[in-house]
Order: sequence, then structure tokens, then C-alpha cells
Amino acid sequence: MLITQLKSKEAIEALAKGKTVIINCHGCKEVYFPEHEAEKLQKELSADGGVARIITTDYICNPDNLKLQLKKHMDAVEGADAVLVFSCGVGVQTVAGMFESKRVYSCCDTYPLPGFQGVTPLTVNCAQCGECYLNYTGGICPITACSKSLVNGQCGGSKNGMCEVDKNMECGWERIYRKLEKLNRLDVLNCAPKLRKYGNPDAE
Repeated sequence: MLITQLKSKEAIEALAKGKTVIINCHGCKEVYFPEHEAEKLQKELSADGGVARIITTDYICNPDNLKLQLKKHMDAVEGADAVLVFSCGVGVQTVAGMFESKRVYSCCDTYPLPGFQGVTPLTVNCAQCGECYLNYTGGICPITACSKSLVNGQCGGSKNGMCEVDKNMECGWERIYRKLEKLNRLDVLNCAPKLRKYGNPDAE
């Protein structure tokens, strides 16, 4: 079982710059999700007209299901500057993987309880760290995508983009670098103090 907790109002407001689309995941009943808190905050974010669409669906951790659920919303997503995801870390990573050239941000932190973790093919995983790193690693988790769970960058042992621990696994930090490069956000790697404070690479 998981517990998802909203990031601070300040952090989420800082993420909601420009035209945004919000995706809520209400799939797993085994995952505690603060529905009422999220709905109240999203109404406040919508008041200034910056939120193009709020999408509430289920099991966004499953890529095939996600594609079906978002099919009628693709115009809004493609036209948005950023996608704000209210779900556990697995859902955020799945959305980020689907929209490689889009800024995808996590609005929740995920905490562990023993038991079931979503209906997902597990192409991505969430270590339930509490304070989520996904907002400054392009939606790729350095804890689960790196065999050593490094949070301060590549270890230097990878060769040809592959992990030195698992030769069949891509280096997580090379994936993060390529993703940030595609988003033109390599500057994010130089602003750790702001990120720790706000969880947002664009914070003032």
C-alpha cells in the first residue's frame, strides 16, 4: 500500500506556470490519494485561467490504459507547456515516458506501507522515498533507474550508455541527461539548492 501526499501549495503553484494540464489518478484503492485536498487546490489553480484541462482517470501507471484514457485529451496535452500529475511516482514516470518532449511534474510525494503497488506492468518503479526527485530529473527516477540509486549524477562506471552493475540496463543518469537535453533543461542540474527548497527547477 502507498500513501500519496500533496507537495506544498507553494511548490505546486510554482510548477503551474504557463498553460498546464492536470492529470489525477484515482485508480488504486490501495493507494491513499488526498482527493478533496487536490480538488480544492486545482480549483484555485484554475482561477487564473492557466489550467487548460483537468483529467481524472485511473491506472495511469499502465501505458496502454493511459493512451486510451488520454486519447480524447491529446489536443490539450500537446498544447500545454507542462503536465502536472497527481499520483504516485509510477504514474508520473509513465506520463513522462509518454510525453518525451513535455515538462511533466509530480505534485505528490509517495510514502510506503507494506503491500500492493498499483496495477502496472512495472516498466518503471517507485521507491516511495517521500520527497520525490522526479521534478528535476525529467520524470526519470534516479533511485530506481540507477543500480546504485545515486542522486548526485553518474558514477562514471557506465560504458556505451549501459550500467556497469547490470550490462543489460541503460545507465539511469545518461537517460536523465538525454531527457533534460531534449527539454533544453540541462541547467536544472546546476540548481540543486532551489530544487530542494521548492521541488521546481523554475523557482525564483
